[in-house]
Amino acid sequence: MRNFAGCSHKMKLFLLVVASGAVAVAVSLKAQNPELQQRIAEIKQAAARNKQALFQYAWTEQVTISLKGEEKKQELFQVRLGPDGQPQKTPIDPTAAPSEPSGGRLKRHIVEKKKEEYEDYADQMKALAQQYVPPTQELLQQAYQQGNVTLGTEPGDPNDVKIVIHNYLKPNDSVTLIFDRTQKELVGVQIASYMNDPKDAMNLNVQFSRLPDGTNHVSSMTIDGVSKQLSITTQNSNYQHV
Repeated sequence: MRNFAGCSHKMKLFLLVVASGAVAVAVSLKAQNPELQQRIAEIKQAAARNKQALFQYAWTEQVTISLKGEEKKQELFQVRLGPDGQPQKTPIDPTAAPSEPSGGRLKRHIVEKKKEEYEDYADQMKALAQQYVPPTQELLQQAYQQGNVTLGTEPGDPNDVKIVIHNYLKPNDSVTLIFDRTQKELVGVQIASYMNDPKDAMNLNVQFSRLPDGTNHVSSMTIDGVSKQLSITTQNSNYQHV
Protein backbone atom coordinates (compact mmCIF):
# COMPACT_ATOMS: atom_id res chain seq x y z
CA MET A 1 0.00 0.00 0.00
CA ARG A 2 1.29 3.45 -0.83
CA ASN A 3 2.35 5.79 1.93
CA PHE A 4 0.57 9.15 1.63
CA ALA A 5 2.35 10.74 4.60
CA GLY A 6 4.24 13.04 2.28
CA CYS A 7 1.17 14.28 0.43
CA SER A 8 0.13 17.89 0.77
CA HIS A 9 -2.98 18.79 2.79
CA LYS A 10 -4.93 19.53 -0.40
CA MET A 11 -3.93 16.20 -1.92
CA LYS A 12 -5.05 14.34 1.23
CA LEU A 13 -8.41 16.08 1.10
CA PHE A 14 -8.73 15.21 -2.57
CA LEU A 15 -7.99 11.53 -1.89
CA LEU A 16 -10.53 11.44 0.95
CA VAL A 17 -13.20 12.95 -1.29
CA VAL A 18 -12.45 10.42 -4.03
CA ALA A 19 -12.58 7.52 -1.56
CA SER A 20 -15.86 8.74 -0.07
CA GLY A 21 -17.33 9.13 -3.53
CA ALA A 22 -16.31 5.60 -4.46
CA VAL A 23 -18.06 4.22 -1.38
CA ALA A 24 -21.17 6.25 -2.11
CA VAL A 25 -21.24 5.02 -5.70
CA ALA A 26 -20.82 1.42 -4.58
CA VAL A 27 -23.72 1.71 -2.13
CA SER A 28 -25.81 3.49 -4.75
CA LEU A 29 -25.19 0.77 -7.35
CA LYS A 30 -26.05 -1.91 -4.81
CA ALA A 31 -29.33 -0.17 -4.02
CA GLN A 32 -30.18 0.26 -7.71
CA ASN A 33 -30.46 -3.46 -8.56
CA PRO A 34 -33.60 -3.36 -10.79
CA GLU A 35 -34.90 -6.79 -9.76
CA LEU A 36 -34.31 -6.10 -6.09
CA GLN A 37 -36.11 -2.78 -6.42
CA GLN A 38 -39.03 -4.57 -8.08
CA ARG A 39 -39.26 -7.27 -5.37
CA ILE A 40 -39.18 -4.71 -2.57
CA ALA A 41 -42.00 -2.80 -4.25
CA GLU A 42 -44.02 -6.02 -4.66
CA ILE A 43 -43.55 -6.97 -1.01
CA LYS A 44 -44.70 -3.53 0.14
CA GLN A 45 -47.74 -3.68 -2.14
CA ALA A 46 -48.63 -7.20 -1.00
CA ALA A 47 -48.30 -6.27 2.69
CA ALA A 48 -50.61 -3.27 2.26
CA ARG A 49 -53.12 -5.29 0.22
CA ASN A 50 -53.28 -8.18 2.67
CA LYS A 51 -53.52 -5.98 5.72
CA GLN A 52 -56.50 -4.20 4.18
CA ALA A 53 -58.14 -7.54 3.33
CA LEU A 54 -57.64 -8.86 6.88
CA PHE A 55 -59.89 -6.09 8.24
CA GLN A 56 -62.75 -8.19 6.86
CA TYR A 57 -61.83 -11.25 8.93
CA ALA A 58 -61.86 -12.61 12.46
CA TRP A 59 -59.83 -15.68 13.35
CA THR A 60 -58.73 -17.96 16.16
CA GLU A 61 -55.24 -17.68 17.60
CA GLN A 62 -53.72 -20.42 19.73
CA VAL A 63 -50.63 -19.46 21.74
CA THR A 64 -48.48 -22.09 23.43
CA ILE A 65 -45.61 -21.16 25.75
CA SER A 66 -42.96 -23.78 26.49
CA LEU A 67 -40.00 -23.59 28.86
CA LYS A 68 -37.08 -25.99 28.31
CA GLY A 69 -39.30 -28.07 26.05
CA GLU A 70 -42.12 -28.39 28.60
CA GLU A 71 -45.49 -26.79 27.83
CA LYS A 72 -46.32 -24.22 30.49
CA LYS A 73 -49.30 -22.33 29.17
CA GLN A 74 -51.78 -22.40 26.32
CA GLU A 75 -54.25 -19.65 25.43
CA LEU A 76 -56.97 -19.21 22.81
CA PHE A 77 -58.05 -15.83 21.42
CA GLN A 78 -60.58 -14.47 18.98
CA VAL A 79 -58.70 -11.88 16.91
CA ARG A 80 -59.66 -8.95 14.72
CA LEU A 81 -57.72 -5.96 13.44
CA GLY A 82 -58.66 -2.75 15.21
CA PRO A 83 -59.08 0.66 13.53
CA ASP A 84 -55.36 1.30 14.06
CA GLY A 85 -54.46 -1.93 12.22
CA GLN A 86 -53.25 -3.65 15.40
CA PRO A 87 -54.68 -7.03 16.49
CA GLN A 88 -57.45 -6.88 19.08
CA LYS A 89 -57.63 -10.14 21.04
CA THR A 90 -60.54 -11.48 23.07
CA PRO A 91 -59.73 -14.50 25.28
CA ILE A 92 -61.80 -17.59 24.58
CA ASP A 93 -63.08 -19.24 27.79
CA PRO A 94 -61.41 -16.64 30.03
CA THR A 95 -63.05 -18.14 33.13
CA ALA A 96 -60.97 -21.33 32.99
CA ALA A 97 -59.07 -21.44 36.29
CA PRO A 98 -55.34 -22.24 36.18
CA SER A 99 -54.16 -25.21 38.22
CA GLU A 100 -52.76 -24.39 41.66
CA PRO A 101 -49.10 -25.25 42.28
CA SER A 102 -48.54 -28.06 44.74
CA GLY A 103 -46.23 -28.05 47.77
CA GLY A 104 -45.72 -25.80 50.75
CA ARG A 105 -46.09 -22.04 50.93
CA LEU A 106 -42.44 -21.33 50.08
CA LYS A 107 -42.45 -23.68 47.10
CA ARG A 108 -45.69 -22.17 45.79
CA HIS A 109 -44.17 -18.70 46.13
CA ILE A 110 -41.05 -19.74 44.15
CA VAL A 111 -43.17 -21.39 41.45
CA GLU A 112 -45.38 -18.31 41.13
CA LYS A 113 -42.31 -16.03 40.98
CA LYS A 114 -40.76 -18.08 38.17
CA LYS A 115 -44.09 -18.13 36.36
CA GLU A 116 -44.32 -14.35 36.52
CA GLU A 117 -40.75 -14.04 35.22
CA TYR A 118 -41.19 -16.29 32.18
CA GLU A 119 -44.61 -14.80 31.36
CA ASP A 120 -43.13 -11.28 31.51
CA TYR A 121 -40.24 -12.35 29.29
CA ALA A 122 -42.69 -14.04 26.91
CA ASP A 123 -44.65 -10.78 26.65
CA GLN A 124 -41.43 -8.93 25.79
CA MET A 125 -40.63 -11.51 23.11
CA LYS A 126 -44.09 -11.18 21.58
CA ALA A 127 -43.85 -7.38 21.60
CA LEU A 128 -40.52 -7.52 19.77
CA ALA A 129 -41.84 -10.06 17.26
CA GLN A 130 -44.74 -7.73 16.41
CA GLN A 131 -42.20 -5.11 15.31
CA TYR A 132 -40.86 -7.53 12.70
CA VAL A 133 -43.99 -9.28 11.44
CA PRO A 134 -45.30 -8.28 9.03
CA PRO A 135 -42.40 -6.20 7.65
CA THR A 136 -43.30 -2.53 7.42
CA GLN A 137 -43.01 -0.43 4.28
CA GLU A 138 -40.99 2.24 6.10
CA LEU A 139 -38.30 -0.11 7.44
CA LEU A 140 -38.09 -2.01 4.15
CA GLN A 141 -37.55 1.21 2.24
CA GLN A 142 -35.01 2.46 4.77
CA ALA A 143 -33.00 -0.77 4.56
CA TYR A 144 -33.13 -0.69 0.76
CA GLN A 145 -31.92 2.91 0.56
CA GLN A 146 -29.04 2.13 2.92
CA GLY A 147 -27.91 -0.80 0.78
CA ASN A 148 -28.69 -3.37 3.48
CA VAL A 149 -30.79 -5.63 1.24
CA THR A 150 -29.53 -8.48 -0.96
CA LEU A 151 -31.39 -10.70 -3.39
CA GLY A 152 -30.83 -14.41 -3.90
CA THR A 153 -32.56 -17.63 -4.90
CA GLU A 154 -34.28 -20.21 -2.72
CA PRO A 155 -33.44 -23.86 -3.49
CA GLY A 156 -36.37 -26.15 -4.13
CA ASP A 157 -38.82 -23.77 -5.79
CA PRO A 158 -37.91 -21.75 -8.90
CA ASN A 159 -40.72 -19.29 -8.15
CA ASP A 160 -39.29 -18.30 -4.77
CA VAL A 161 -36.69 -15.61 -4.21
CA LYS A 162 -34.79 -14.91 -0.99
CA ILE A 163 -34.38 -11.36 0.22
CA VAL A 164 -31.96 -10.86 3.11
CA ILE A 165 -32.05 -7.64 5.14
CA HIS A 166 -29.39 -6.65 7.67
CA ASN A 167 -29.83 -3.95 10.33
CA TYR A 168 -33.60 -3.95 9.75
CA LEU A 169 -34.77 -2.96 13.22
CA LYS A 170 -31.65 -3.34 15.38
CA PRO A 171 -27.91 -3.22 14.63
CA ASN A 172 -26.67 -6.57 13.29
CA ASP A 173 -30.09 -8.23 13.17
CA SER A 174 -31.13 -10.23 10.10
CA VAL A 175 -34.44 -10.70 8.32
CA THR A 176 -34.81 -13.25 5.52
CA LEU A 177 -37.95 -13.04 3.39
CA ILE A 178 -39.00 -15.91 1.12
CA PHE A 179 -41.18 -14.38 -1.58
CA ASP A 180 -43.19 -16.13 -4.30
CA ARG A 181 -42.62 -13.92 -7.35
CA THR A 182 -45.44 -15.62 -9.29
CA GLN A 183 -48.17 -15.27 -6.68
CA LYS A 184 -46.66 -12.02 -5.36
CA GLU A 185 -46.86 -13.13 -1.72
CA LEU A 186 -44.66 -13.96 1.25
CA VAL A 187 -44.12 -17.66 1.91
CA GLY A 188 -41.95 -17.45 5.02
CA VAL A 189 -39.82 -15.18 7.17
CA GLN A 190 -36.79 -16.06 9.31
CA ILE A 191 -35.51 -13.49 11.78
CA ALA A 192 -32.37 -13.44 13.92
CA SER A 193 -32.58 -10.67 16.50
CA TYR A 194 -32.08 -10.11 20.22
CA MET A 195 -33.73 -8.59 23.26
CA ASN A 196 -31.99 -5.70 25.08
CA ASP A 197 -28.57 -7.38 24.90
CA PRO A 198 -27.13 -8.90 21.69
CA LYS A 199 -26.17 -11.94 23.80
CA ASP A 200 -29.86 -12.48 24.55
CA ALA A 201 -30.75 -13.91 21.13
CA MET A 202 -34.28 -14.25 19.82
CA ASN A 203 -35.11 -16.17 16.63
CA LEU A 204 -38.39 -16.15 14.75
CA ASN A 205 -39.74 -18.49 12.10
CA VAL A 206 -42.93 -17.43 10.34
CA GLN A 207 -45.02 -19.33 7.80
CA PHE A 208 -47.74 -17.83 5.60
CA SER A 209 -50.87 -19.34 4.04
CA ARG A 210 -53.50 -18.16 1.58
CA LEU A 211 -57.22 -17.87 2.17
CA PRO A 212 -59.72 -18.84 -0.58
CA ASP A 213 -60.04 -15.20 -1.71
CA GLY A 214 -56.25 -14.93 -2.08
CA THR A 215 -55.56 -13.07 1.16
CA ASN A 216 -52.13 -13.95 2.53
CA HIS A 217 -51.78 -14.29 6.30
CA VAL A 218 -49.49 -15.57 9.06
CA SER A 219 -50.50 -19.20 9.64
CA SER A 220 -47.85 -20.02 12.25
CA MET A 221 -45.05 -18.30 14.11
CA THR A 222 -42.44 -19.69 16.48
CA ILE A 223 -40.40 -17.38 18.69
CA ASP A 224 -37.34 -18.83 20.43
CA GLY A 225 -35.72 -17.04 23.35
CA VAL A 226 -32.38 -18.82 23.19
CA SER A 227 -30.84 -17.90 26.56
CA LYS A 228 -34.05 -18.53 28.51
CA GLN A 229 -34.91 -21.70 26.53
CA LEU A 230 -38.37 -20.19 26.18
CA SER A 231 -40.45 -20.66 23.05
CA ILE A 232 -43.81 -19.28 21.95
CA THR A 233 -45.74 -21.00 19.17
CA THR A 234 -48.71 -19.23 17.58
CA GLN A 235 -51.19 -20.96 15.26
CA ASN A 236 -53.84 -18.95 13.39
CA SER A 237 -56.91 -20.72 11.99
CA ASN A 238 -60.68 -20.60 11.42
CA TYR A 239 -60.73 -17.36 9.41
CA GLN A 240 -64.30 -16.05 9.06
CA HIS A 241 -65.72 -13.00 7.28
CA VAL A 242 -67.16 -10.38 9.62
